[in-house]
Amino acid sequence: MTKVELINQVAEKAGLSKKDAEKAVSAVVASISDALVNGEKVQLVGFGTFEVRDRKAKEGINPLTKTKITVPAKKVPAFKAGKSLKDAVAK
Repeated sequence: MTKVELINQVAEKAGLSKKDAEKAVSAVVASISDALVNGEKVQLVGFGTFEVRDRKAKEGINPLTKTKITVPAKKVPAFKAGKSLKDAVAK
């Protein structure tokens, strides 16, 4: 599902215009992104949790030159599905 398809679904299910649904979807995405940038966790009960996880630095191999390189530590966004979502998908 693309963002446009999601906007259409939200507009249909909520009885909103597509323009209002687009504003709502964009606001939700921006709010989640802002919270993650600030290091906060976003928990939507029944759906799941968005959070930032730290990845440790590690050693890798450059596939072209076969030399060892160090991959730096970084922060990555992560999503953990909630029980209700897991159960719905498993059906």
